[in-house]
Amino acid sequence: MIRTTTIGFAAGVAMTLSGQAAIADGHEEITVAYFLEWPMPFLAAKASGAFDEALGKKVNWVSFETGTAMSAAMASGDVQIAVSQGVPPFVVATSGGQDLQIIDVAVSYSENDNCVVHADLEIDKASAGELAGKKVAVPLGTAAHYGFLRQMAHFGVPLESLQVVDMAPPEGAAALSQKAVDFACGYGGGLTRMKEYGNVLLTGAEKEEVGILVFDVISAPASYIAENGDEVARFLSVVTRENERYNSGAGGEEMIEVVAKEAGMDVPAAKDALSGMKMLPADVALSDAWLGGNAASFMKGVADVFVEAGSIDSALDSYEGTINTGPLEAARGM
Repeated sequence: MIRTTTIGFAAGVAMTLSGQAAIADGHEEITVAYFLEWPMPFLAAKASGAFDEALGKKVNWVSFETGTAMSAAMASGDVQIAVSQGVPPFVVATSGGQDLQIIDVAVSYSENDNCVVHADLEIDKASAGELAGKKVAVPLGTAAHYGFLRQMAHFGVPLESLQVVDMAPPEGAAALSQKAVDFACGYGGGLTRMKEYGNVLLTGAEKEEVGILVFDVISAPASYIAENGDEVARFLSVVTRENERYNSGAGGEEMIEVVAKEAGMDVPAAKDALSGMKMLPADVALSDAWLGGNAASFMKGVADVFVEAGSIDSALDSYEGTINTGPLEAARGM
């Protein structure tokens, strides 16, 4: 999941891994990064040991707080695969020269990332221009940051007129409740709390209609993918199978209970989060709407917005080279 982070990135940042130790022997084990409090079907396979069985080696799981930290861990060689890395942190890393590639769409969650205006202002999409001059809480460097920039551009609200405060979603929700800010942007539990005090400007479907996607990816270093293509495909085959089991309802309540436990959540909270998440079937993820075409142009748009906002120095000419559909295509035949 995309967590609060500053936009700056330096490959190889020294860091401490939480949970299990990093990879001890690249030939015998791999380490996979993931987020707690982000319930996804693949966690059921983590619990059952299905990944270890499919890969024929031990898979270590390490939880992270930010997608930027995931990038740093992959740059240092401590992590081989990151599940549900946010697009903005991925774009920041690759724009800065890190050789990462997207191998799958982890999850789409347009309804689980948004901006909320305090109810007292009585501002909605029809009067969004009135946000000019207001104070807003935004977690910089995240999907919420990008969504905020795109929504302001869509509504014609000048960025220079706004007072933007960098706040994690829970902090933004608290500030909104106290009227310390006029509106706030965020995701997950923070967004849920924000909605208690106001209204969204655009629904998830309305955002998608104007080209504002909100999704996470499964990413890995290009060198690891090149040297271990079959292993990566087998990893994705397990993810795909668990997504299908969840989407079809075959996993039932038992699957959700396992996923909730692995995510460090209670079942009601996990269900609430899952209600705003869409796990894409492999054929959809590979389609032109996603990895087959739109994702690269979308990432270019993210990068260009960040360059214009002064958040990163420069963007790549194209992000097509940061997407590798080979492993996912191979996984469909497994």
